[in-house]
Amino acid sequence: MAGNLLKVHGSGNTFYLYETTDETAMDWFKFGEWLCRKNNDGGADGLLLVAPSDVATAKMRVINADGSEASMCGNGLRCVARYVLERQQKTSCIIETMKANLLVTKEQSLMNDVPTYAVEIAPVSFDLATLPMNYNAQRTLIDEGIPPFSMDIRFTAVSVPNPHLIGLVSKQEIKSVAHQQHLAAMLNGENDYTPDGVNVSYMYPLGKQEIYVRTYERGVGFTNACGTAMTASALVATLLHIVDEGVITVFNPGGFVKCEVANNKGEYRLRLIGNATFIAYYSFEQVQHDWVLTKLQDTAEQQAYQALVEFTTSKLSVLK
Repeated sequence: MAGNLLKVHGSGNTFYLYETTDETAMDWFKFGEWLCRKNNDGGADGLLLVAPSDVATAKMRVINADGSEASMCGNGLRCVARYVLERQQKTSCIIETMKANLLVTKEQSLMNDVPTYAVEIAPVSFDLATLPMNYNAQRTLIDEGIPPFSMDIRFTAVSVPNPHLIGLVSKQEIKSVAHQQHLAAMLNGENDYTPDGVNVSYMYPLGKQEIYVRTYERGVGFTNACGTAMTASALVATLLHIVDEGVITVFNPGGFVKCEVANNKGEYRLRLIGNATFIAYYSFEQVQHDWVLTKLQDTAEQQAYQALVEFTTSKLSVLK
C-alpha cells in the first residue's frame, strides 16, 4: 500500500494527516504508532484519519502515538477542518467524530495571516462515570482537594468527551513539571481512580481573560498543547470565577488559542479557535512488513506561525 500524507499542527500539537476512502484498508493503529516514532522526521503526537461519513461531510478518527484511539482531539479537528473545507471550497461544515458530529468554521486569522479555524467541543459532562473516574463514591469532582494526589492543588474532572482532570496550581507548580508528571504517570498506569487513564492539565491564571495550561495527554505524554484540555480548562476557569464567560485566551507551550464558553442553565456551548498549520507533504509505501516515509516538500507556513510563538514566549516570561 502507498499514499500521500500531510504533517500538520494545531498549537504545536503535531499530527500526520491521511485521507482514506476505506477504513478497513489497513491497521491504522499499527500505522499510527509507527508514523509517530521520532525517527520518522521527528515523529508526531498522533495520526488524523479523514474518512467518508454517512452523517456529515467527513469523519475524523484520531490515533494516538501509542497506537490507541482517542474519542476527540480539538487541535487535530482544526487541521481536519481546514483540510476538508479547502477541498469542499466551503467556510463551514459538520465533521463526524467518535462521540458527536461537530460544526467547524473558517475564522479570521489570530495573527500574521496564520490559517485559523474554530471547532465545536461537545458533549460536556461533569459526571465522573463519563470519564470514567472513581473517587470517594462521588458523582462529580469540582474544585476539590484530593489528598492522595496533592495536599495543595484543587482538582476538577470533566469530559468533553475526552476525560480531563484539571488542577488549579501556583506559579511554583506550573514552573516545574515534576509533580504533574508523577501524578499523570500514576493515573495513566494501573490505578484505582482512572481505569482508562485521563488527561492531566495544570492551569495557572495569567491575567484578565487569560490562563496558561500545560497538559500530560493520555496515550502521548506532555504535548505542546491539547485542544480539548485547553477548552475544558477555560470552562473550569469560568466555573471557578477566574475568568468571565465569553472569549478566553489560553496560552500553552506551543502557542495560544481562543476558547469561547457560554453557559445556558447548565447547557455549555464551547468553541476552540486556533491555528491549523500545514508543515510538509510526504509519501509512504509499505515494504514487506514495514513502511517507508519520504518527505516531498516543506511549506512556508511555520514561518508565519513563528510570530505567534514569539508572542507566546514573551507573554510567558513571567513564569520563568
